[in-house]
Amino acid sequence: MRSVEIIEPDNFEQENHFYPKALNAQLHALVSHFLNLDHERLIKRYIHLNPQVDADALRDILTYQSKHFHWGGADLFYVTTEMGNRKMVVLETNSCPSGQKSMPARTDADEHRGYRYLIENSFLPAVKKKRLPKGALAVIYDKNYMETSGYAATLADLTGEDVFLIPHFDNEEQKITYEKGVMQVEDEKGKKHPIRAAFRYVTQKPWNRIPINSKTFIYNSTLVCLSGGRNKLLANKAYELYNSEIAGSGLKINMPETIKDVSKLEVPLWVQRFGGKAVVKDPYSNAGQGVFTITSKKELEAFMGGDYQYDQFIVQSLIGHYEWSSNSQEGKFYHVGTVPNKKGNIFISDLRVMVYSSPKGFFPCAIYARRARTPLEATLPENSWEVLGTNLSVKVGENKWDSDTSRLMLMDRKDFNALGVGTDDLIEAYIQTILTVIAIDKMALNLINKKGQFRMKLFKSLDNDDSLLNEILLGAE
Repeated sequence: MRSVEIIEPDNFEQENHFYPKALNAQLHALVSHFLNLDHERLIKRYIHLNPQVDADALRDILTYQSKHFHWGGADLFYVTTEMGNRKMVVLETNSCPSGQKSMPARTDADEHRGYRYLIENSFLPAVKKKRLPKGALAVIYDKNYMETSGYAATLADLTGEDVFLIPHFDNEEQKITYEKGVMQVEDEKGKKHPIRAAFRYVTQKPWNRIPINSKTFIYNSTLVCLSGGRNKLLANKAYELYNSEIAGSGLKINMPETIKDVSKLEVPLWVQRFGGKAVVKDPYSNAGQGVFTITSKKELEAFMGGDYQYDQFIVQSLIGHYEWSSNSQEGKFYHVGTVPNKKGNIFISDLRVMVYSSPKGFFPCAIYARRARTPLEATLPENSWEVLGTNLSVKVGENKWDSDTSRLMLMDRKDFNALGVGTDDLIEAYIQTILTVIAIDKMALNLINKKGQFRMKLFKSLDNDDSLLNEILLGAE
């Protein structure tokens, strides 16, 4: 049984909160240069390469202050067309993303690295803006102990307070209750402690045990997850709505062609529509779970033979090799992939960009990449996930996770060159990430009425999935 821990100040040990390969990694000079670009230099460079983009609109986006979605991470594919039209395409955006443990230090004195940037520049300013009940600070989590304990230790160091590190797993005995809307944690002696603000890294169905409304400030709230941060269906609708809003700016969120609100029986029809090659997703899963790459009749039959918890799916165009990618309305995109290794192998890789919202706007916090297990070839693979899947998380049991770090690619002098991306590609990925975070933040704003209550009727009209609706915990008792 996992227990509640009390993290005292001055207990941050780097080896506990970073992967061994990241501990002594040297940040690549190009990535360092990108991280040091201020908003105005980013705008100047981006407008120079994209003269159709409105500079003031881009400035407003970079300096936007989130109301609900305070930190997020987008997963992006670097793709191209046969005409050489390259772009960064957003696969999904995660609230409460991982990434800190994979990030090399920006300077030799940078002990806490991204943990400090996020806590100091985003979490603590957000806490100061709120009228909060009396109580302690906490970090709540359901995976990724390496990073969540890092956040707790950093928070303790920056505030000088003891911080509660609280396990909050699905289908396990809960250490958290709510009294008059205030989160309470029970320590090992059975004593309850009120929590005024909680940093959340709860990723698996957070809405079934963390209420949308509470007097305790939760960073990010479960409202963000339902609005798109852990709900791929709502995320896609949020992207489309925001793209319409900014259509005159020359900016847009790039995403695969997506069919939404698809029942299981409809899936074969939409796979056929994409030329027999598509990606089917359970909208509410993450960490690589609930994603099905379909490139053959056998893989489609395997999907149709499965039992699934939810009623709705989304179907997206598949981006693979030029010889076997989906045909979408915008044409055929295929992976740029890594620079060939000594064996001549090219691998699909994605890029995770983590950003946070601060009183001065958005800033990058961590970046890393992941590659697939087997090389990208012109012939169709027997198991397409081995070629297309990049996620490192491995589920080894109920609420038990491992990570395949052999495929992790750091932003260091060794790995970065193999990615084949440059400064302008990082800028594009960064702007795409910010656009998705703003889109989901605006969706969250639409799902709350003037009294701060969740608009369940509107949500149901956008996502009418009874299995999901029955899980949502609205208010704290």
